[in-house]
Amino acid sequence: MMRKRSAPASRFIGRIFFAPRGLSRGPERLDGLMAPDRVRRMFKAIANTYDLQNRFLSAWLDTHWRNVFVRYLRLAPGDHLGDIAVGTGEIAIRACRRYPGVRVTGIDFSPDMLRVARRKVRERDLQDRIQLKQGDMRKIPADKNTFDAVTISFGIRNVQERDVVLRECFRILKPGGRLLVMEPGFLEVPALGALYRFYFDHAMPFIGNLLSGTDYAYTYLSETVYAFPADKDFLRLFQQAGFVQPRVTYVSYGIARIYRGRKPTAARVPPRSGASARRRTGAQAPAGKQRRAGAQAPVGKQRRAPALRGVVARRTAAS
Repeated sequence: MMRKRSAPASRFIGRIFFAPRGLSRGPERLDGLMAPDRVRRMFKAIANTYDLQNRFLSAWLDTHWRNVFVRYLRLAPGDHLGDIAVGTGEIAIRACRRYPGVRVTGIDFSPDMLRVARRKVRERDLQDRIQLKQGDMRKIPADKNTFDAVTISFGIRNVQERDVVLRECFRILKPGGRLLVMEPGFLEVPALGALYRFYFDHAMPFIGNLLSGTDYAYTYLSETVYAFPADKDFLRLFQQAGFVQPRVTYVSYGIARIYRGRKPTAARVPPRSGASARRRTGAQAPAGKQRRAGAQAPVGKQRRAPALRGVVARRTAAS
């Protein structure tokens, strides 16, 4: 019986290293993104080594990014954090470490990533503060006005319906609550940008695919970063979902980017007296001073809708 020869190692390495963006082989695509069931299989393949791969490929910078991300939460004791696309639980665990008395509900659609997260939560004895459950970020399993803050780190770029996800986050946030989203970007340093892009396009997919034991996972990562909207376009989605004060902060000169927005508070302090109070309560103005039906009473100088504050707040947190 003839023994079947395996493919040469050089062919396997070549497939990884020279795999172009827009792979024709491998997982099916939906407008540049893999179908949800294929994304789930990908995370199943990389779940056990996910943290190690992130540390190695970012030269341990990802720990700094996550610390900065959690620092922006500014949670108070008793607050409830919703960590969407919780993954292996890194953000949830760091939030509990930094903010005593905070509870976290972590949601992810990958059972294999949740399995790793549950093990880490048990090892750190945080079962009473972190609850983990499976769910899709496009239809988050949580009631309206549940969380004081919501986070998504390195997850929203994997879905096509980002506007739906942002509206879901708006729904589950309490009035005044904050949404924080972190995604990878490109180095915004002209002298080093080309060098980083070469690493991102070629070296990182090659090394990441070898570490993960796949020939597509980290090539796909590169593709999703290129397909992600520009900062101003993503912040516009924040506004369309209802968030106010949208902004982006660059970490490590743009290699990681933190997008923030706030859900407006529903309750406002009523004025003490005067015409403004009548407008708030619906009372009619005195006779002779009533305006024609349909005309609006001037409220001082009406403000225009807030613009995107220069689109990008290029405040960079030093690495």
